[in-house]
Amino acid sequence: MSSDSSTILVVEDDQPLQDALVTTLEAAGFTVLAASEGGEALKVVNDSPVDLVVTDVQMQPVDGRELLRRLQQRHPTLPVLLMTAYGTIEQAVAAMREGAVDYLVKPFEAEELERRVARYLRTTEPSPRSAAALPVAEDPRSRALLDLAARVAASDVTVLLTGESGTGKEVFARFIHNGSKRSAGPFVAVNCAAIPEQMLEALLFGHEKGAFTGAQARNHGKFVQANGGTLLLDEVTEMDLSLQAKLLRVLQEREVEPLGASKPVPLDVRVLATSNRDLEQTVRDGTFREDLYYRLSVFPLQIPALRDRPGDIAALAGRFVQAGQPGADSRRLSAAAIAGLRDYGWPGNVRELQNVMQRALVLSEGEPSIEPRHLIFENRARGSRSLSVSDPYKEAGTVGAPPVGLAGELWEEEARRIVSALEINRGGRKQAAEQLGISDRTLRYKLSKMRAAGIHVPGDRA
Repeated sequence: MSSDSSTILVVEDDQPLQDALVTTLEAAGFTVLAASEGGEALKVVNDSPVDLVVTDVQMQPVDGRELLRRLQQRHPTLPVLLMTAYGTIEQAVAAMREGAVDYLVKPFEAEELERRVARYLRTTEPSPRSAAALPVAEDPRSRALLDLAARVAASDVTVLLTGESGTGKEVFARFIHNGSKRSAGPFVAVNCAAIPEQMLEALLFGHEKGAFTGAQARNHGKFVQANGGTLLLDEVTEMDLSLQAKLLRVLQEREVEPLGASKPVPLDVRVLATSNRDLEQTVRDGTFREDLYYRLSVFPLQIPALRDRPGDIAALAGRFVQAGQPGADSRRLSAAAIAGLRDYGWPGNVRELQNVMQRALVLSEGEPSIEPRHLIFENRARGSRSLSVSDPYKEAGTVGAPPVGLAGELWEEEARRIVSALEINRGGRKQAAEQLGISDRTLRYKLSKMRAAGIHVPGDRA
């Protein structure tokens, strides 16, 4: 892991969930610290440089909202991202009014956590000419799309990116921003599907202190934050109709009036929008305003599904493998594994491919290459073009369930050895990993599989 990677503090009192969060963020390339409650988290922040705090709301003795209040007093520029169960969304919304940057409702996908985290870290956007900043475009269809996106980037028109979930719409949006004259300005993304209607208006347009109950500080809003740069409205079709009307006015007038403000604020913002729906159909259904559709769809770009650009599969998989390997690790995909990836239909698109490669890196640790036996697919029934790729968990019906037959016997023996190592080391994860000759990250992955199978893990809280 590079020394300049961002550091994230995970605050979660559920040990298995904490392990899973740490594993996910480490696999994404971040340095991760952990704490079990707010008081411990404050000590970590005081002792170590932290770029972002990801915290649960309900903890004892210091809960997430109290941690937020104390961080606002001592470290006012440190972003705090909340995690909350469905039943405590009101608490999370209140906490956002108190200064949290965003919140996630449990359960959530690992990719959503990674996107939110990347969005709020204080990082520098890569150069638009660097390889890492370019979308993968090995397939002829992707190359044509990338050329078109590069041309539209040079203008300042509003762009509407559509396509299935997981195709990489936000990647193309960032590419357009990086290739524009606004590349030195901010790139601000808002997920319209993840924020309740009553909160989205204040988040987008801002509010003055005291504008409503709980508004303890002024919030400039995402439009103002994006001034001089680009604002991405992710999944814009999920926005309520009444809010669509207000958005239309902002786009037409090029100014925004925060809640409680006495005068509007002029805007110099380029707007990009994404949707995984058929927008023309949403207009016909009456769930999306026709005038807003035409305002956003000045230049539409359709991102094809991964199954429709098979030339990108090997290149994308290789990029995910390279990004997920620490230090001198140099595993590569075998020809057989690449053939297996191309045989699959990818209903989850690029996002699913990234998941498969992250699992393959864990399962192939200590081996020279990634082989078909390391590839575990989430949607085999929906996405398979053939059954040529080995899936050791397929017979059990779900990823994460114990395998059967010889694979099951090996799995049981592995679990027995892990339990024994943890018992010998009194639950110490680091010592057990060293005894077993595996990395801490690999041990956490295996422990999560064992818990899913109902195996008691020594050292877990009762």
